[in-house]
Amino acid sequence: MSLMEKIKTPIPYYTEINDFLASIPWPSRTANPDFFCLRLKPLEGGNIPVYRPPFKRSFYFFALLLNSGKVHVNYGDQSASDPEAYLVFHSPGLVYSFAHNNSLEGYLVYFKPGAFSFFRPDFHSQFTLFDSHRTNLFKFGHSMFGQLAQHFEAVFSAYEHSDKDGHLEARLKLLGLLCHLEGFALERNRAEMPTTRQEQLLRNFIQMVDNNYIHKRTIKEYADMLSVSSNYLSQSVKQVSGRNALSFIAERLATEAKSLIQYTNFEIAQIAYQLNFSDPTNFGRFFRKQVGMSPSTFRQQRRQSN
Repeated sequence: MSLMEKIKTPIPYYTEINDFLASIPWPSRTANPDFFCLRLKPLEGGNIPVYRPPFKRSFYFFALLLNSGKVHVNYGDQSASDPEAYLVFHSPGLVYSFAHNNSLEGYLVYFKPGAFSFFRPDFHSQFTLFDSHRTNLFKFGHSMFGQLAQHFEAVFSAYEHSDKDGHLEARLKLLGLLCHLEGFALERNRAEMPTTRQEQLLRNFIQMVDNNYIHKRTIKEYADMLSVSSNYLSQSVKQVSGRNALSFIAERLATEAKSLIQYTNFEIAQIAYQLNFSDPTNFGRFFRKQVGMSPSTFRQQRRQSN
């Protein structure tokens, strides 16, 4: 067995909600395999960084969160510095990672389509706020958080006081909540819609990169997925963003590499193989070019500053 085979760790794929919950710091578990509501509260022990390396889930996730401190949150290609509050939506099957500190609190919901199958069998095709290509993140202030929290409280109250195996009332209220949030998301997205074909192509390209950056590194691969030529994709990205298309792929890789180095105890070689580099030397060259220092120096500096 080669060193790469010994060290390389495949991206985890969680098909059960409880299996995923076992991988994060919060101790809660669900008796209903299709549906779980979690009130997020700061963990004991102060300002604890929370980071989850890249993974996939077979179920839906969304959350309404309030920030009680200084925090930079990352969800895939979406990020926010010191948001007062935000909503985040994530669909099944996407490559996903997240990082934040211990100052967030609010409402987290995990569910499978089966939770609604007996009265809404086409649920998964009805709500555009769950984008099959990217994470949706909406930032706003305390006032909007308060307005939305009332709707979440209705769901959570029903969840906490109903049958632990069925939660029928809570699931009905959750469907109503999603209908309400769909209107909220459509209004927000309408204001941010791209106005040209090139702008839409750039948005689609960034979405594709976020879900495929570990295994796809060339412009041709993304051009093929987007049904355009490599030249047209490169020119369009450059025209709209002023940046080289390859820089988006490199930036996404570098962002995940920095998180893995900063928040985990994985060896640098293990991180290199997890991010699909051929060997640690090539990963080191890439990291120095993107970050300006070696992976080990970056880790040392981050640990000294914490």
